[in-house]
Amino acid sequence: MSSFSKVIEGASFSPRTQTAITYQPQQLICLDTSGYIARVINQTDADYAAVRQAAQANATLTTLRPDQYVLPGFIDLHIHAPQWPNAGLALDRPLNEWLDTYTFPLEAKYQDLDFAKLVYNDLVQELLANGTTTALYFGTIHNAANLELAKACIKHGQRGFIGKVAMDNPEQTPDYYQDASAQVAVDQTEQFIQQVGELNQTTDLKQTPVITPRFVPSCTPASLQGLGDLARKYDLPVQSHCSESDWENGYALEHYQMRDADVLDHYGLLTNKAVMAHGTQLNDHDYELFAKQGVAIAHCPISNVYFGNAVLPVKRVLAHHVKTGLGTDISGGYSPSLYQNIRQAVMSSRLLQDGVDNQLPTNQRGVSDSAISVKTAFYLATLGGAKSLHLQTGKIAAGYLADLQVVSLKNAFQADDADNIFEKLMYQTSQAEIEQVYVRGERVK
Repeated sequence: MSSFSKVIEGASFSPRTQTAITYQPQQLICLDTSGYIARVINQTDADYAAVRQAAQANATLTTLRPDQYVLPGFIDLHIHAPQWPNAGLALDRPLNEWLDTYTFPLEAKYQDLDFAKLVYNDLVQELLANGTTTALYFGTIHNAANLELAKACIKHGQRGFIGKVAMDNPEQTPDYYQDASAQVAVDQTEQFIQQVGELNQTTDLKQTPVITPRFVPSCTPASLQGLGDLARKYDLPVQSHCSESDWENGYALEHYQMRDADVLDHYGLLTNKAVMAHGTQLNDHDYELFAKQGVAIAHCPISNVYFGNAVLPVKRVLAHHVKTGLGTDISGGYSPSLYQNIRQAVMSSRLLQDGVDNQLPTNQRGVSDSAISVKTAFYLATLGGAKSLHLQTGKIAAGYLADLQVVSLKNAFQADDADNIFEKLMYQTSQAEIEQVYVRGERVK
């Protein structure tokens, strides 16, 4: 009989499709020494009792309480790590004022490595405590600080995808916080790629450098071209913002006479490893381009309420076969919890479907067939994010990375069916109910 490094006994929920989940009331989730799920053994399987007994004898068995459930770890596709101290601040301000008055001055502070270490260690631990096992981060223009973010991920056990932000356009970036030139932006990005490669030689939990033009307005054509060349040279992920707001969408049309997505594609930045945040102003042409190129969208429902000028039509995006996951967009989003964003994704979709202007007739007020279920939002936070990053995780099944969270159920006063339990977990879970978190089979909470 095979021996496993860990065996977790209990109930689980896992995404099956974009609209359906799998529930197992009792199973053994068996982990191997390399951090993957080796087997999932259901209670009806012939060797359930024998495997359980062996794990118990080897002191590798963890048996959950009846009110605990295993879920895949969450994948956050869009976080501005340096903005963590500003979470919840100035969300009522216009985007340009929010950036100039609050965001850029804060990000400029990360030349202070003591400050960077303090913030990044706190942020990574907070995200893990909220069930986020993988995070796609924007850093700052400072490579030394970006390396501190990578080190914090390694120290606390999170899988990080981290980008040195490129922003060299003097017309759209403050003189105290910008890359000195396009060449500097590109050279510093390549340097960070190499530095992360060296750091990875010292750890089993590899961090991934990400090519990160902040967005089209903050970059010159020369830096966009250079970053596109790096994406092709190193075959690395790319992240940026795309058609996030009326202003950003209009900037590309005014300055390039092309849509935002077409500009990024022109410079080689829309690859099958690209994740574009927000996309609230994308149209069918853009969706088709994203689907053709394999580009993913990071849906950030909380921050979109404040800065997106529209609701991302998730159902329409998925119908175009565009990879889609969830992001918190700290600090445009005030919460580090993807549970909060799961809820907001559902609520925003209902507002899109029903409409918000009560002066319009019912049949003119909303966009029909726009509402998504909480099961779809759960898919975005797990398997949707995993596919966006080309990771074999986001699902509880053999051959998938053992990125897991163990969550307890509030208000467990009566027996319920699986769908009711699942909905309660999605709508009621806070950090206090996330009792265990595993990344590659290692317990990090």
